[in-house]
Amino acid sequence: MRDNSYQEDREEMRELLQQYENLKVGRNHSFLEEDAFERIIDYFDEKDELSKAMEAADIGIEQFPFSSVLMIKKADLLLAARKYNDALDILEKAELFDSNDINLFILKTDAYLALDQQLKAVQLLEEALLQFDGEERIELLFELADVYDDYEEFDKVFDCLKLILEEEPNNEEALYKICFWTDFTGRNEESIQLHHNIIDEFPYNELAWFNLGAAYQGLKLYEKAIDAYLYAVTIDEKFDYAYRNMGDAYLRMRKFKEAIEVLEKVLELSRPEDVIYEAIGHCYHKIGNFAQARFNYRKASHLNPEDSKLYYKMALTYINEEQWDSAIKQLESAMRIHRTLPEYNLAMGECRMQLNQFKEAIQYFGNVVRSRPKSVAGWEALIRCLYKAGFYDEAREQCIAALKATEGKTLFYFYMSAALFALKKHKEAMLQLEEALSQSPRQLKKFIALNPAILQNTSVVELVGRYKKTRK
Repeated sequence: MRDNSYQEDREEMRELLQQYENLKVGRNHSFLEEDAFERIIDYFDEKDELSKAMEAADIGIEQFPFSSVLMIKKADLLLAARKYNDALDILEKAELFDSNDINLFILKTDAYLALDQQLKAVQLLEEALLQFDGEERIELLFELADVYDDYEEFDKVFDCLKLILEEEPNNEEALYKICFWTDFTGRNEESIQLHHNIIDEFPYNELAWFNLGAAYQGLKLYEKAIDAYLYAVTIDEKFDYAYRNMGDAYLRMRKFKEAIEVLEKVLELSRPEDVIYEAIGHCYHKIGNFAQARFNYRKASHLNPEDSKLYYKMALTYINEEQWDSAIKQLESAMRIHRTLPEYNLAMGECRMQLNQFKEAIQYFGNVVRSRPKSVAGWEALIRCLYKAGFYDEAREQCIAALKATEGKTLFYFYMSAALFALKKHKEAMLQLEEALSQSPRQLKKFIALNPAILQNTSVVELVGRYKKTRK
């Protein structure tokens, strides 16, 4: 039946085109109705034969000089040809014959926007909203929302979508769009009230529940957000975006096992994505299941092999397990993509230092210090490495540089003291230690970690003990 209907339409169109050709050359022909010209114009337009469509519109208007419909068709073609002022002229004429055709306002709006006259477009649509109701008013509100978007009046985009949903609460397009604009404008409280009103009337609208959850999430009310998403997936168990957002909410609440469960549901419902595997890997990483974390990071890296941070994250799991050689291999992959990132150099330096490859480690830590001279972590790692390698003079020099670069961070007084003790300069070492203790006694543990045997030095023990007594 469908094939027969299609064949009949083709035959009818072929006959119309033949009649149209006869009219053009002055042969005898059947009378062409106004709607026949509409079909002929659409036929040429769909085939991207703009000049033929324009010619058909002109001939149609000659035959039906009071047809606003054909004038509007021609205006649409003029807009496609970027003849915006000509389009406005013919639309003004069409309006004289029928001022209630919504296409007049939509095409005029397009022309004004193309001419960079957004204010005229806004005024036109605002006036039209007073004239139309029902579906046509909804269409105009969408058009006005697009104008405000182009005009960068983003709060007014939200207002238009809100008006649409107040009139038509189940409008899917508006529900999808307002979720984005709520987040963009930060109008979460209004969105919560709006969607509560929709849900009161239509409790099985899963998009309204989803938007409610997203608005709560925007306010960092994660438990309420999760409750709303759970309603959404109860109504539509294949609502993958609700599971995705729920996973993010669980992540932010540090409920990693729950996050893994819902994010794995996302993978069941939609095509695999690197960001989902990465998020699952992050959750396993946080709960200390490093093998599963790596498995998911690796899955993510297969989907996005140019994302260097995935190799870096795999390296961190190996570092947590003190598998230094395996960590180095992953860091080498990361650094083939982004060689100079301080985080990668810091991790590589740590691995090399743990393997007693001190010269290589010093080089990587030096890269961190050069790229981030105010970073305490870079200086700390470099000085620790120099100390462990036995380069005590260099460690002392770098402590001086670190104190200058970091505006006197107390840690480097402790490290300076350790280096001076190693150089047998006990008096200077004690002075630096006393300065450090006076500023931040809590960092003493880092001083001891550098050389635990220092606690065998009675002068150090007495100083620490005396300092503790004076602090009580």
